[in-house]
Amino acid sequence: MSSINDWVLSAGDALWTWIVLPVVAVLGLYFTLRSGLVQARMLPEMLRTLTDAAPKDADGRPQSVSAFGAFTISAASRVGVGNIAGVGTAIAVGGPGAVFWMWLMAFVGGASSFVESTLGQLYKTRDADGFRGGPAYYMQRGLRARWMGVLFAVILICCFPFAFSSLQANTITATVATTAGVEPGGALAWGVGIVLAVLAGLVIFGGLRRIAHVTQAVVPAMAVLYLLTGLAVVAVNAERVPDVIAAIFGDAFGMNEVVGATLGTVIMQGVKRGMFSNEAGLGSAPNAGATAAVTHPVKQGLVQTLGVYFDTFIVCSVTAFIILVADPDLAGAEPGIGLTQQGLVDSLGSWSNGLLTLIIFLLAFSTILGNYYYGESNVEFITSSRTALVGYRSLAVLAVLGGSVASSELVWNTADGIMGLMALVNLVAIALLSGIVWKLLADYRAQRRSGLDPVFTRDRLPEVRGIECWEDERSVTGVEPVAVR
Repeated sequence: MSSINDWVLSAGDALWTWIVLPVVAVLGLYFTLRSGLVQARMLPEMLRTLTDAAPKDADGRPQSVSAFGAFTISAASRVGVGNIAGVGTAIAVGGPGAVFWMWLMAFVGGASSFVESTLGQLYKTRDADGFRGGPAYYMQRGLRARWMGVLFAVILICCFPFAFSSLQANTITATVATTAGVEPGGALAWGVGIVLAVLAGLVIFGGLRRIAHVTQAVVPAMAVLYLLTGLAVVAVNAERVPDVIAAIFGDAFGMNEVVGATLGTVIMQGVKRGMFSNEAGLGSAPNAGATAAVTHPVKQGLVQTLGVYFDTFIVCSVTAFIILVADPDLAGAEPGIGLTQQGLVDSLGSWSNGLLTLIIFLLAFSTILGNYYYGESNVEFITSSRTALVGYRSLAVLAVLGGSVASSELVWNTADGIMGLMALVNLVAIALLSGIVWKLLADYRAQRRSGLDPVFTRDRLPEVRGIECWEDERSVTGVEPVAVR
């Protein structure tokens, strides 16, 4: 098993170093410049659009989930183990400087997130729950490359509902074991796994709307609880904050070799863990963004960009400060959740282990639900068979159980490699389709300059083929452009 893990780790590192990282950086910078820094200039629009209600159909019912509902589904997947164990791993391997590269990745990746989620909205399709879409759909409809869409869908299904959800369950089990003062595995792992699998099954077999309802309740509560905990830790160690900030920026460029990491390792850990956490450009968030009923594709592109900021600049930063204000000994630190647990205990006392267990459960369980939906959307892209969907749902529940009792090291390394392949396929697709996004952005800005709440219909881009929805204002959105005061 060790040799297999070493091979997977080596192959994944080579993929990220020589292919994925250069593509992520070059395309992120291109999208940033070509869009006129959309991720910074349109921040007020992101906040305004987040509160838009879902347009109603002819019977007065919401066509699908709202922009905020789609935001919480994607946040449910983004905000999870990556924000706690992932940040801890980045700091343990790459030192405090890895946090700087996570921040930079979030800002540059915000433009990539805008492009992919806008495309997800444009090329969405209708289903029984409202809408679905994502990279597989815009690869087929926009690029006329169904083979590429099927390839992406298979990679995503292997990555999110199976590998990543297993990691979430594994982290919940490990945290419960630490709190209980016992070794992970054995009867405890099976007991936690069965409980998680049952809870996940109850929500998963309820469909998209139940997932949205659960995440709308869980994600805000989880975020507030975790942020308050982080603020309490920072307040207790307020005198350490300037030193922490200095370490983050100093280590980012190799000025201090706290853990013996080279500059390349620092950057790689920041970018890799940043993408695992905020998913910018990865191709996962467009699956959630496509479910929203909005009046213009750009609106959901903006909302999903805000999700990247929420994940990294707020939640990941809280974890980084929890760890670093405790002034841990990073030499020989174990990757994973240990640094975060130790930071909480050092600052707040041993009782905080129980609090972290609750937080981990809320984070990881909501992520399992978001991961599941990403997989379902892509199963439905490959086949409309009801039997296949039921089989997928069953396997997704079993993955939660399996992750609870399995060793996580090989799964982490395998997931990293699959994540790199998934990002690469998606980034190639959005680069080829980005010209359409700039036209949509120009249309959105033109309507806003005219004082309107933007509404898109496909006749506004008659040269673009493959658009199924967006027929006209009344049949699709139920509204026409209105003046915004």
